[in-house]
Amino acid sequence: MSLPVAAPFLEMHGICKAFPGVQALDGVDLQVLSGEVHALLGENGAGKSTLMNILSGASSADQGEIRIQGECHPLSSIRDAEAIGITMIHQELNLVNQLTVAENIVLGREPVSRLGWIRRGAMHQIARRNLDHLNVAIPLSTLVGDLKVGEKQLVEIAKALSQRSRLVIMDEPTSALSDKEKKRLFQVIRRLKAEGVAVIYISHRLEEIFVIADRVTVLRDGKSIATRQVAECNKGELINLMVGRELDELFPKVAAARGEQLLAVENLTVAHPGQSGRNLLSQVNLELCRGEILGIAGLMGAGRTELLLTLFGVAPGRVTSGTIRLQGKPHCCHSPAEAIAKGIVLVTEDRKAHGLFLPLDVCSNITIAALRKTMAHGVIRRPLENRLAMGAVKQLHIRVPGLAHAVETLSGGNQQKIILAKWLLTDPKILLLDDPTRGIDVGAKTEIYQIINRLLATGIGIILVSSELPELLAMSDRIAVLCEGRLTATLDRSQATEQAVMAAAT
Repeated sequence: MSLPVAAPFLEMHGICKAFPGVQALDGVDLQVLSGEVHALLGENGAGKSTLMNILSGASSADQGEIRIQGECHPLSSIRDAEAIGITMIHQELNLVNQLTVAENIVLGREPVSRLGWIRRGAMHQIARRNLDHLNVAIPLSTLVGDLKVGEKQLVEIAKALSQRSRLVIMDEPTSALSDKEKKRLFQVIRRLKAEGVAVIYISHRLEEIFVIADRVTVLRDGKSIATRQVAECNKGELINLMVGRELDELFPKVAAARGEQLLAVENLTVAHPGQSGRNLLSQVNLELCRGEILGIAGLMGAGRTELLLTLFGVAPGRVTSGTIRLQGKPHCCHSPAEAIAKGIVLVTEDRKAHGLFLPLDVCSNITIAALRKTMAHGVIRRPLENRLAMGAVKQLHIRVPGLAHAVETLSGGNQQKIILAKWLLTDPKILLLDDPTRGIDVGAKTEIYQIINRLLATGIGIILVSSELPELLAMSDRIAVLCEGRLTATLDRSQATEQAVMAAAT
């Protein structure tokens, strides 16, 4: 397939972006031609979303320049990007369910009369013209909330076309589409391409890249690694470019003796709460033994967090089938209180929103899940509470000015240790860890791993979800891989390589 030989529509040079403690982008380059579909690949955390947020005007770069058809454009807002023809269609669609299809397509750009009234006829003409352009026959008066996901996706594209977009960014556009809807979307993308519109296509589904994309750029650890013609590479090469890192000594894994079975999950299925006929988890089977770490790998949306939430008694959808056994006995858990009582605890992905009471002090946060240990005759004994909290602080080497210090002022690593301390006071049998080292520095990560090793030695079983594949490979005894809610592989430590995990995850 021949590509345009004209000057690139988009050039991003030396794009850098840092957040507190994280260099999200480090000198990234990206070039996109008019009339091409350019895939953007990378693991979770590689920098794809940050780069696209900068291009769409939702964020600003610390360094670097953006050129549109050779002219430098500092994009300081989403309106700036839209003004020069750049539109981003997010994975979570940016539509208003309470408005009609026509109203969504022209939202923010409604045709109005001299008196300021919306011209309904003109609005419908604009909407119908753009839907007809995509060969889509959705009624204009339909509320968007009543549409299927695939139809909403097409309304988003029509909205982009109504803005005369010359570059459309699609972030995981098929994540919630059926095969039929996916084929329809690809037809629309090919039509856009034939009209000279550039498309940046972000997807974790590698097979789609070979169907729809002309070129592909791979990001890794915030850097642009390579740009390839899709026709000249294969899936294995792309996986190697995405994950090509060596493990180092940052992961102090200590082998622990694997004991009796703690947990068995058989044919677990959890229905999607908002999409009939779709599951968050489908027929998942796994087991966890004393003294082992079971890693859960998978790309965004694979069902990793949903699995942990279900085990913790807060399934995000209806459990339609399956059994869970705890030490051989049926385990029906309908609330976190039941899970904690049976020895299952969860360190959530977002510690500030779901793991801590930020305005409260260190002591209260550590003891809050085990208050019965601090009470006599229904009254909290403050000296005992302080002793328990101080013991946890010393055991986990938590650096705090004092037990009365507010948790919200501590570093991310110390906050995470406080969450671990809280759960350890409940004497757990199973520890569920959802991205436990997310957003903390390298030194704190190593300390967390050392705590995990000590816990394993006591016979606790750990299920570890992590977006960092090297972390999973280094710390896990076995790795279960999820893809779109299904278990696609369970790999022993000797079998688990980055290539094997990524192949199963995609």
